Amino acid sequence: MNVRNCRKCGRLFNYVSGPFVCPRCRQDMENKFQEVKTYIREHPGIGVQQLSEACEVETNQIYQWLREERLELTADSAVGLNCENCGKAIKSGRYCENCKHDMAADFKKAIGKTGSVAAPVKKDNSSKMRFLERE
Repeated sequence: MNVRNCRKCGRLFNYVSGPFVCPRCRQDMENKFQEVKTYIREHPGIGVQQLSEACEVETNQIYQWLREERLELTADSAVGLNCENCGKAIKSGRYCENCKHDMAADFKKAIGKTGSVAAPVKKDNSSKMRFLERE
């Protein structure tokens, strides 16, 4: 059992994966994200600072959602995001489409020209994942 303190509220929780925040704070952040998304739809072309003040969300969190490709900038947005590889202006994510394409090609070359992966080994049914039924 991996117990951690939440980075937002300080409560102890059983950590499984992802950021070090408890389930309650994670749900609160998801609710904030939905609020931000709705606000952007109602106010197109808004800047990050104005959005931050209107929805009471830190600008760093908004930029994180942009980098995660959960939010996307409009073409006329005053906010600037740049590709981390070449510096080209992008709408969301970390890399532009050209850099993504180049990286994918490099990865394919790294695993071999055929891109074949070894066939999975068949196992008996005793090793299959089991699910608990919900009542």
